[in-house]
Parts: sequence; C-alpha cells; structure tokens
Amino acid sequence: MTERPPGRSATRIEESLLMPKMSAISSSKSAAGLARAGLLALMLPVAGCVTSGSDRIVATSVTPEDPRLRHPIALVEAPSSLDVFVAGPPGQLDIRTADQIREFAAVARQTELTPIAVLLPRGSRHDWLARAAVPAIRRALVEGGARGYVNVGTYPVFDPALAAPVRLTFEAVKAKVATQCGQWPRDLASGSSIDGWENRPYWNYGCAAQSNFAAQVADPRDLVEPRPETPSDVEMRMRAIGNVRKGTDPGTTWTIRNSNLGAAGG
Repeated sequence: MTERPPGRSATRIEESLLMPKMSAISSSKSAAGLARAGLLALMLPVAGCVTSGSDRIVATSVTPEDPRLRHPIALVEAPSSLDVFVAGPPGQLDIRTADQIREFAAVARQTELTPIAVLLPRGSRHDWLARAAVPAIRRALVEGGARGYVNVGTYPVFDPALAAPVRLTFEAVKAKVATQCGQWPRDLASGSSIDGWENRPYWNYGCAAQSNFAAQVADPRDLVEPRPETPSDVEMRMRAIGNVRKGTDPGTTWTIRNSNLGAAGG
C-alpha cells in the first residue's frame, strides 16, 4: 500500500471545500444581473415618455373653463341717457316723446344716483326749439315721478346739418361685463408652435352671452341680493286651512267649459 504525499491531498481537500462557495457566489451574481435587466426593461417605456414629452402634448380630460369667471358681470356707475328729438309746435311735445320721458323718469326714480340733467344742443340750426321745449320736458319728468331739481346745461354740436336732440341723462348702477369682448390674445391653433393646442375654450368664449345677459337685467341689484318677499295672502291661507280641517281638498277647483268654435260665427 502506497502513501499519498500529504501536500497534494491537502490541496485537493481545499479545492473540494471551495467549489460550493464559488458556485453559490456565481449563482447569486447571475440572479442580481437578471433583476437589474428586468428593472431596466420596465424603465424603458417610462424613459421613452419622458424623452418624447417635450415635443408632443398628451391629450387628457380637461375641465371646461366657466365663462362667468373669465368674463364676470360687475355693477358699475354709468350714465343712462335718452335722446329727445323735439317735433311739433314750439314749446310742445308729441305723445310719443312725452311717454318716453315719463318712462325715463320712472326708471330714474328707482335707480338714479345723481339728479337728472337736461343737455341742450349748442351750435345746431334749431337751438331755439330745444330751449322752448324745456318747460314741457320738465312737466313730463314730474308726471313720470321725478323728484328734486333738474340740471340744465348744453353740449356742443360739431355738424350743424345733423339733427341735434335734447339729451336727458343721469348716473345709475348698471350691470356690465368687466372685460372687453372681441379680444383674441392667442391664436386658436398656431401652425408654427404648439400654442393653442391645449383643447381649452378660447378666451373670448362666452363674452357676448354675458354682455347680453347684463343688458337684459332690469334692476342690477338683483344680481347681488334678492328682493324682499311680499306678504302672504291671508284670505287664501285661511281658506286652505279651513278646508283641511273639514277634510276636503284644499286645492283650487278649476271648471273647464269647452265651446263650439264652429258655432261662434253664428
């Protein structure tokens, strides 16, 4: 039986002991490499979106902008005027003109902030007719409900050939859009840039509708606060309560009678 050299056997024993460790380290490195590769694969689409987001716009749902916020209605102090073209005998007003002045005085009594001013033309061909109509205008204003004094003044006429009216005016509270309509600060769709591609309403959208609504308001104060409630009808309320106590229907009974339209002409 031959003996093996001790050095050689010790070397083989050390190699056999180190082999499992080296295989475990290599397997762990390969697993970490696969994990990194998978992470990079997941990050590639995100990186593509980030790099291409600078030259394109992603279409998403956009909340419409409210025109009432972009073009709000404000209460302002503005002049309210009526142009009266004097017609008829000197010192008199025709029926139509007198009715217009009465209606103007009724509106002024409810909304005026300053007294009514009567401005006569100066420099026209018929200035004397306007001066002669001042007493009749005063009477029509009083009949319409105007109170207090009336200021009388003049305004220049630059073209004597044109008809120059007597101008009645007073300061009042009016509803008016705070912005000016018809402005286009941005292009709807620019061809040289991406300006205006956000799928949002253009700036002038809704301005005309707001202006029409403000012009139709009879009393601008209604936009700020409601009017006081009127007293209830006591007679109708007691009638309804009495019917409920008697067990009958408190509603109103309407009687409908059909007529023969063919016999209406005889």
